[in-house]
Amino acid sequence: MASILKAQKANASKADLKGKGKRKADEMDVDDVEQEVEASSKRKKNKQRVLLLSSRGITHRMRHLMSDLEALLPQVKKDSKLDSKSQLHLLPELADLNNCNNTLYFEARRHEDLYMWAAKTPNGPSIKLHVQNVHTMDELKMTGNCLKGSRGLLSFDAAFEETEWGKLTKEVFTQIFGVPSTARRAKPFIDHILTFSIVDSKIWFRNFQILEKDPLQPNGPPQTTLVEIGPRFVMTPIRIFEGAFGGATVFSNPEFISPAAMRQAFKREKGGRYNERKDAEEEMKRRKETRWLEENELSVAKVFG
Repeated sequence: MASILKAQKANASKADLKGKGKRKADEMDVDDVEQEVEASSKRKKNKQRVLLLSSRGITHRMRHLMSDLEALLPQVKKDSKLDSKSQLHLLPELADLNNCNNTLYFEARRHEDLYMWAAKTPNGPSIKLHVQNVHTMDELKMTGNCLKGSRGLLSFDAAFEETEWGKLTKEVFTQIFGVPSTARRAKPFIDHILTFSIVDSKIWFRNFQILEKDPLQPNGPPQTTLVEIGPRFVMTPIRIFEGAFGGATVFSNPEFISPAAMRQAFKREKGGRYNERKDAEEEMKRRKETRWLEENELSVAKVFG
């Protein structure tokens, strides 16, 4: 009986609330309603979701780097490895199936070469970068720390605004690495900052914790400092494509030399040094033969023989 009375009271309270809402809606002016609709339509909703996956053949360091990025970006959705490296046209479909409008794809090559694709799916653009000098959080063991799932500030070097490819890269990185406030796993805190700097035509990635007080002086005056957390890596832009993982080339880096070409040049240099050494040996034998004297009565073999 008591449960029935409680249910009746709950239904009555709900009906009162509905009635109040109706009366309030009737009292509102039509102009106020239109203003509220316009304000709600003007609000931009950041619904950026990122699909994170890799090809087969990645090393343990690459796998740990992907785990660090997944911990830093709560809007990331991780997927299984892609079997074929030649079927990149499947990635926009995978992103659509996972309800993601951005994709971070790590592609492993021979000799531990790592390439990263940052793309807007399904229509592009997409950026192909060569990743070097990778150091993960566990490897660095920095003193900095941040809350898992917290939102991070993005800091871009002023050099991004000097070139067209820099502006396009900044826009793509902003939508991929910027954590939306409406992300399901995001925490309502901002305690770290992601920095992107251009040095020697390369993009340097760093992650710093924001400290409001000096840890050595907890009772001292407030002083904002930055402490590096990790991970850190360097990206060299190779090409920017108009579409997602393909299409017309918008930008091509003329200064980029592939690691395979560098290894071939190093082998050719080693082969050249070997050939020079052999040529020097042949020249020495030839000089010795020209200086050879014929035997006579005073030769060493006949005098001391």
